[in-house]
Amino acid sequence: MLFLKTLLNDTNTKQGKIFAYFIQILILISLLTFSMSTLPNNSHSMQVALHIVEVVTVIVFSIEHVGRILVAPEKMKFIFSFFGLVDFLAILPFYLSIGLDLRAVRAFRLFRLVRILKLLKYNSAIHRFHQALMIAKEELILFSFFSGLVLYLSAVGIYYFEHTAQPNQFKSVFHSLWWALTTLTTVGYGDMYPITFGGRLFTFAVLIVGIGIIAVPTGLISSALSKVRDEE
Repeated sequence: MLFLKTLLNDTNTKQGKIFAYFIQILILISLLTFSMSTLPNNSHSMQVALHIVEVVTVIVFSIEHVGRILVAPEKMKFIFSFFGLVDFLAILPFYLSIGLDLRAVRAFRLFRLVRILKLLKYNSAIHRFHQALMIAKEELILFSFFSGLVLYLSAVGIYYFEHTAQPNQFKSVFHSLWWALTTLTTVGYGDMYPITFGGRLFTFAVLIVGIGIIAVPTGLISSALSKVRDEE
């Protein structure tokens, strides 16, 4: 049991590190085979090969999940923890689809993508990023509130500039929120755009503000990450 606990949880040991890398590679292989299975006109031999890889990966993930439950000091707490649920959801679609051909059940195969989250537990950078978010949490909350306020004011502004000229596009402030969102994020899909002089000037101002909205949280997180690295 001690060996199993070391293998699964201690990446500082040689065997623990090898096993962690093995699981990461297996996750990537399973995601690759999932993507390949969506290709049209796969030959029968290709389908068989992909199914074999899927079975092998699910068996390994199942053994890993059961092993982690066995070595967990508080088993129920681990089962309902974030990564405990991720591990369970990563293997659940396979067992649900065995012997069944129901369209509703097939939808559960999308949960195979949960395996991406399994990669997070093996990445120390995720831990640093989490610490950085905690450091900049108050600033990010305040900035999120400010962004929401700017989003609403942008929708109100463009509504008053464009409603008369384009009553079908800018029907209300609520309809204008979509324009405000795509403009502030500098995406600009082009499905809603101003045609009046005042509306275009207002759009220019909103775009300038949007550039700052994108840049500020990036700077906050970058600064916090630097602080975490310095502390380490």
